[in-house]
Amino acid sequence: MAGSDPTILFKPVQIAVLTVSDTRDPATDRSGQTLVDRLTQAGHTLIDRAIVRDDIPAIVERLRAWIADPGVDVVIATGGTGVTGRDVTPEAFKSVYEKEIEGFGELFRMLSYQKIKTSTIQSRATAGVAGGTYLFALPGSPGACRDAWDKILVHQLDIRQKPCNFVELMPRLQER
Repeated sequence: MAGSDPTILFKPVQIAVLTVSDTRDPATDRSGQTLVDRLTQAGHTLIDRAIVRDDIPAIVERLRAWIADPGVDVVIATGGTGVTGRDVTPEAFKSVYEKEIEGFGELFRMLSYQKIKTSTIQSRATAGVAGGTYLFALPGSPGACRDAWDKILVHQLDIRQKPCNFVELMPRLQER
């Protein structure tokens, strides 16, 4: 049966938030703040937060540092997932993935369609795993971050979610 199992103890996840933008700073990063607010309200721990420019090497460098940090379980990024020339977040993320989680982007766009209709096809939201760390790349709007968190991530990053969730798989992510 799907839903939250109240007999299982909640396990906080260690999360880093990345904003990809040429124009945002800590004072104007509403999307990053939306994610921080939601993840901490859910009981998870914000381990780190950064803003990097729309540049593949800069994004990859930040991702690789967090992937190498055993204190980071999950990275959630916002921004740079569109189709313009400066939107390079999916390319950066895919260059570090060991495994892509194809269904994440598909589910995000399906849920987003309910609000923004066909405009959702402009989103290249993506997710994957590298070095035992989950990586999620979301569009740069607060609404998209709310939708992704409230409708997907809050559930999949909760060990009580049944029939399955990402947290229960964490100890097995680096199996060979």
